Amino acid sequence: MLARILGIPTRVYGAGRTDAGVHALGQVAHFLADWSHSVEELRKGCSALLPADIVLRSLESASHDFHARHSARSKTYTYQIINQPIRSPLKRLYAWHVPHQLDMELMNKAASHLIGSHDFAAFGSPTEGTPSTIREILEARWEIMKSGGAIRFSIRGTGFLRYMVRSVVGTLVMVGKRKIMPEEFNEILKSCDRSLSGSTAPPHGLCLVSVDYDYPD
Repeated sequence: MLARILGIPTRVYGAGRTDAGVHALGQVAHFLADWSHSVEELRKGCSALLPADIVLRSLESASHDFHARHSARSKTYTYQIINQPIRSPLKRLYAWHVPHQLDMELMNKAASHLIGSHDFAAFGSPTEGTPSTIREILEARWEIMKSGGAIRFSIRGTGFLRYMVRSVVGTLVMVGKRKIMPEEFNEILKSCDRSLSGSTAPPHGLCLVSVDYDYPD
């Protein structure tokens, strides 16, 4: 797309990768461009060439030291579950249907163990270029949505391992079903043993909501 507009091959650097089937409301990317027209004209040109399931919401000039991935301070993901006996055809592409009634209080108690800096090897694998499995989670909570029998897990952290959020959700659902207790969830976290965590939740319930940066005053 950019090569067609700019006339030369152009590499795009994203804030992070998402698994196939995962959605994004706030993905961020940057690229270098020799462009003599307005930024808005470039945005419109890009939008005209993008497929129907992708939209470029905004485009702006950035400082030379900005990097979509390395300059990020935190990322926020949400995971949506339809927690009722009857599935929702309208939300089938954006939520995991779990008909078994989940105990939200237990799930939130277990999720509280995620807060802070931990080795999350029990829930994922290192990302490219970052061999450490230690990450810092700033927020993690479940909430009931207003309609449709939906519940939503929100998690914000300075970084995430591959499959980490989906693995955490799958294990928290085990807590919600009372197959394991919050204290056992914490023991799984401390074990750093991937084989002890629950099944990985389906990708279509996960969404990258935002990537946060420090901006100069």
